[in-house]
Amino acid sequence: MHTWSSPSRRRCTASRTRARLTAVALATAALLVSACSPGGSVASSSAAATRTGAADVPLLAPLPRTTPAALRPYYTQRLKWRDCGAPGFQCATMKAPLDYARPDAGDVRLAVARKAATGGAKPLGSLLVNPGGPGGSAIDYLQQYAGLGYPAEVRARYDMVAMDPRGVARSEPVGCLDDHRMDTYTQTDLTPDDQAERDALVAADKKFAQACGARSARLLRHVSTVEAARDMDVLRAVLGDPKLNYVGASYGTLLGATYAGLFPGRVGRVVLDGALDPSLDSRTVNLEQTAGFETAFKAFAEDCARQTDCPLGGSGTTPAQAGDRLKVFFRELDARPLRTGDPHRELGEALATTGVIAAMYDQGAWGRLRAALTSAMKDHDGEGLLALSDSYYERDASGHYTNLMMANAAVNCLDLPPAFTGPEQLAKDVPAFEKASPVFGEGLAWASLNCTYWPVRATGEPHRIPARGAAPIVVVGTTRDPATPYRWAQSLSRQLSSGRLLTYAGDGHTAFGRGSTCIDSAIDSYLLHGTPPARGKRCS
Repeated sequence: MHTWSSPSRRRCTASRTRARLTAVALATAALLVSACSPGGSVASSSAAATRTGAADVPLLAPLPRTTPAALRPYYTQRLKWRDCGAPGFQCATMKAPLDYARPDAGDVRLAVARKAATGGAKPLGSLLVNPGGPGGSAIDYLQQYAGLGYPAEVRARYDMVAMDPRGVARSEPVGCLDDHRMDTYTQTDLTPDDQAERDALVAADKKFAQACGARSARLLRHVSTVEAARDMDVLRAVLGDPKLNYVGASYGTLLGATYAGLFPGRVGRVVLDGALDPSLDSRTVNLEQTAGFETAFKAFAEDCARQTDCPLGGSGTTPAQAGDRLKVFFRELDARPLRTGDPHRELGEALATTGVIAAMYDQGAWGRLRAALTSAMKDHDGEGLLALSDSYYERDASGHYTNLMMANAAVNCLDLPPAFTGPEQLAKDVPAFEKASPVFGEGLAWASLNCTYWPVRATGEPHRIPARGAAPIVVVGTTRDPATPYRWAQSLSRQLSSGRLLTYAGDGHTAFGRGSTCIDSAIDSYLLHGTPPARGKRCS
């Protein structure tokens, strides 16, 4: 299951980023990178990795401060800026080596966009932003939200910059299934009732993996988080910034933390919002995220019971009772899908579950979820839940998918070894997932199978990131974050030698720009003046 989240395109008014449930139908979780060689592959037995005592988890060690001669042409290239078609924004294409260990093996072309500082005060250089995913378009995020909606003073003093990571959107995107086959894939049953359904799920994962291998063979070995972080350093140099200023959300926190681990002396003002914990293996990531979605559902259920239009029960209904009713509804859909506004697609259990999970990322979507569940459960109309699911998968009205889910799998499956070796091992672990989430556990357990059949071996492994010598790094955690549990922010802030934890006591995925004046003012002050929040600062 692991897939992070990229921000929904609706984010201009609402949430900042959404992690996604990875796997067949649900992308979720954080991708972790590991100690690496200059080319981005794991080097747990080399000088690039050292062991931490009892935990025996490798440390991500910094790269040499001197840029190798073979990489200098990349670091000294000049970008040719052009109009993007979006007023006020410029775009360019940057070259990076496909393989950092073999710079002569060819290039990858990366899309970059910027919006110049509006002026009025001393400029602070560039501020790179990334919304997460992996697979979310940073350029879309810049043009649709950050370049327009970040605080005016921040936009006045920084050139706002984004780069789609390798394999994503405009940067030589990974390709796998066509739109029609993606429709089929997203409807794969993740709660198999018998051997035939289990075989069908395995076949779906294998077909997805084989398609990625067939269509994107050149890229699949070179879309790791380590390589994307190295691309960020090339961009920093090309932009003329001595240090990297950065705001990353969800999976973007892993990118930012990895950058800090590789280049601690080049860390400027870095904010990591909705943090991942790189020290966890894939199975643990998936299990803990499953528990995070249960926490979010309980908060939704409690709120729902106070509303007059709650389809899961009225006043006095407990979250457990609401969850039981939702599970009954899911089981009914498994046998009898509902009609939707799309004559070619019905709402089955998989799409309905994805629709519910999509609304867990932002409490602002709870009202929409109540309405969608009411239509489905009382009027037998699945259109509302299907629309929520489509927004999660970035499927537009014409039936076209962005490459979000394809890039998501490509990065996740390269960054960490698979959670399970096969369906037999996974089946034994389903009870642990169901304990973590009675509502979503079974489906999220089976969603964890997606990397098992990946055509490329993982080059990463769990690791810790100390980034010794880095300037203060602000790590933001939300106490009831469904996709990146609060414990992960606590862990990452402790790993980073200069980490400073900023806590938001509330619901939803990520905290910056989501309505807390306390959070926003603390981050704005840090970006503008370089002063991190006080230790132990907690906002609501």
